[in-house]
Amino acid sequence: MNDPSFTAPLWVWAALTVGIAVMLAVDLLAHRDNHVIGLREATIWSAVWIAVGLGFGLVLWAWQGGETAGTYYSGYLIEKALSVDNIFVFALIFSFFAVPDAYQHKVLFWGVIGALAARLAFIFVGARLLEIFFWTAYLLGAFLIWTGWKMAFSHNEEVDPDRNPVVRLIRKVVPTDPRYHGSRFLVRLDGRRVVTLLFVALVAIEATDLVFAVDSVAAVLAITTNTFLVWTANAFAILGLRSLYFCLAGLLRRFVHLHYGLAFLLAFAGAKLILSETPVGKLPIPLTLGVIVVTITVSVVSSLVSTRSRGGDSSENSGEDSSEDSGEDSGDGPPGGRPEPRRAAPD
Repeated sequence: MNDPSFTAPLWVWAALTVGIAVMLAVDLLAHRDNHVIGLREATIWSAVWIAVGLGFGLVLWAWQGGETAGTYYSGYLIEKALSVDNIFVFALIFSFFAVPDAYQHKVLFWGVIGALAARLAFIFVGARLLEIFFWTAYLLGAFLIWTGWKMAFSHNEEVDPDRNPVVRLIRKVVPTDPRYHGSRFLVRLDGRRVVTLLFVALVAIEATDLVFAVDSVAAVLAITTNTFLVWTANAFAILGLRSLYFCLAGLLRRFVHLHYGLAFLLAFAGAKLILSETPVGKLPIPLTLGVIVVTITVSVVSSLVSTRSRGGDSSENSGEDSSEDSGEDSGDGPPGGRPEPRRAAPD
């Protein structure tokens, strides 16, 4: 594996942690009034987060050289691309629980904090396993290839948050009020504290992201086992996930071929991880970075061209959602042409 040999000093880890905490605080303060985030605001924030992520790569370039920066950019881009698939599922969860637009940012904010914690744990465990047991590379590589195959050929499977064991456990063991109480996760009713439906939606987001975390961390570990680079690539990509959701949620239905590109990237990462433990050895970082950039570009451009030629509707929703015939607004359903799930029923 391409594994830059530098070790980040403890003070660098501490400074990075403080910097991430400050950025999260700024984002929370900017949205403390729970207002509905429009496209313009989401686009500006997305540009800010992307600039921060790309700018950190330049810092690495000046500090450790081009190979280290190229490794970081490879991990950052693949994590950023995979986060788009997260958005599909987040949109379905928000639709399922009928989460008001004004409270979606709060759910995503706390969801991002949970995602960062989960990824940090997975990174250190995964990197340590790869260092101790060489055969871990074969297992992770096979897992990534299988995940890519599943993403390519089982992408339209409906996600039902009520089937999630964590969500079901929460609703069974924790007193739950199946209503919204503003932006509150916890309220007192009839003398006892109960969690609101907004908290259940947050649990669904967190539980779903645990699955995504395994895929994305494994994909970046296929590029490098340097924990600092894997962590920073994940962290800076995830920090912009909330803004990216509000920026792309209305456009996701047009990315009809993106899942094929993401599936290929996962399979490529898996093959790269396996090859690193064979006589073939490490694939060069420029090749890895080139494959990632070309794959994302081709899948996005082909999606936009394909949906434009069909008048903005993919073949997936042309047969499932005939809004022109029914007179319904096609923009009200969840993105990607998936059927809109039912709202969670009261316990």
